Amino acid sequence: MIEAYKTSNYRVSTVVGTVIGILSTAFGALLSFADTWIAAGLLMSATFITWVLIQSEIALWSTIIIFTLIPFGTLPIKLILTPTFLDVTIATVYMVFLSERLKTNRRSLAFTPAHIPIIVFILLSILSFVLGLGNAVHSPNLFRKFVAYILNIALALIIVEQVRNRDVLGRLIKIIMVSGFAAAILGIALYVAPPNLAERSLNYLSVFNYPSGNMLRYIEDNPTNPLRAIGTSVDPNIFGGLLAIVAALLVPQISTRTPIFGRRSISILMLAVTIIALFLTYSRTAMTALLAAMTFVAVIRYRRVFWVIAATILLISFLPLSQQYVSHFTDVIKGQDLATSMRFGEYKDALILINRYPAFGVGFGGTPDADIYLGVSSAYLLLSEQVGLIGFSSFTIVIATVFIWGIKHRLDALTNNGLASQWLGIYGALLATTIIGLFDHYYVNLEFQSSQTCFWVIVGLALAVTRISQELK
Repeated sequence: MIEAYKTSNYRVSTVVGTVIGILSTAFGALLSFADTWIAAGLLMSATFITWVLIQSEIALWSTIIIFTLIPFGTLPIKLILTPTFLDVTIATVYMVFLSERLKTNRRSLAFTPAHIPIIVFILLSILSFVLGLGNAVHSPNLFRKFVAYILNIALALIIVEQVRNRDVLGRLIKIIMVSGFAAAILGIALYVAPPNLAERSLNYLSVFNYPSGNMLRYIEDNPTNPLRAIGTSVDPNIFGGLLAIVAALLVPQISTRTPIFGRRSISILMLAVTIIALFLTYSRTAMTALLAAMTFVAVIRYRRVFWVIAATILLISFLPLSQQYVSHFTDVIKGQDLATSMRFGEYKDALILINRYPAFGVGFGGTPDADIYLGVSSAYLLLSEQVGLIGFSSFTIVIATVFIWGIKHRLDALTNNGLASQWLGIYGALLATTIIGLFDHYYVNLEFQSSQTCFWVIVGLALAVTRISQELK
């Protein structure tokens, strides 16, 4: 036993030592043509990554913090490509996983009913990408984005491996809540700040290759209409989707007897601030998704959440500041909304593309025909364009399997006071993402890596919480 432990430690030490050696050599070469501060910054990053190889949870925490607070940030230098912060942290998550698999006393791999469907979906996505290589010029940056896309999908499986017990699960949920709460505060602060100050503050992020210039967003992109909160997410709909997920996780915490932060008042404050920030995004899809998630929680377990739903609807309906918001909703019903009219046009074009290439789609780079284009404001239609109806069917099987497995074993979680609110929050958040996917495309669009990461993290947590609840029953 002792000998096996020594061998395991020796292998892990060898991996970590090799990484340090490679990075040290790279930094030595870098110093010959880069500024000292750049090399120093990269050295600090390497030190952090090496430390994370030993502290496996930190890699997941870092990934969550980045996709909530600085989702589009990249390293301030260009090597062959320009890696994003998420590229670095997700790569580190995989390095942690692989280093643990080198141990002789490693745990057996976890397995859930969704594992095979997820792997099939990954393989079909790769097949569609390869088949679509001839449709457009594929730059190295597109390959990087597609690799990140595949790693994000597989991240759900990695999370099942890393989140093995209730303590780790609870800490990850806390990180999402706290970082999401911080994003909400930042979004509100930028919203109420003078426009020039808010714009200038956001432009400071250009050092991390954020977009710069006119960053503020308005309804229908018309400055005479109300401002929309964007935080550091650049787009109000992306920001709204993130806040809907965070709020869905928080909703059960206001009713449970064992709130994750110890005091229920903390969860109430965090939920109120998050909903206010979500309201300021004017994202109708995200707000609808949150109301659906609240209804899910109320129907399954906590009836008092119906009062929160009623209060939210009343505030939206009758507050003087809410009238533009209500008008924004009613315009959709009346067919007078410009954004919705444009969406319907996109849906029509998307169905034409899918009809021409139904099996495996056109891939991720472009279309073979000049009269059609790749892109639509619906995750499900966009996915059908990219991977075809076969790939889309495999995706629906993944999501259906996660939900069916979770609902089938819900009593295992709901009878456990420590897990009930977490199970409800995670599956409520997953429900919110599936609704958002009807009218927004961010979770499957290669250009929005942070939204992909967020989605598959929630999928992974849903699988993890169900598996943990089964083990504790």
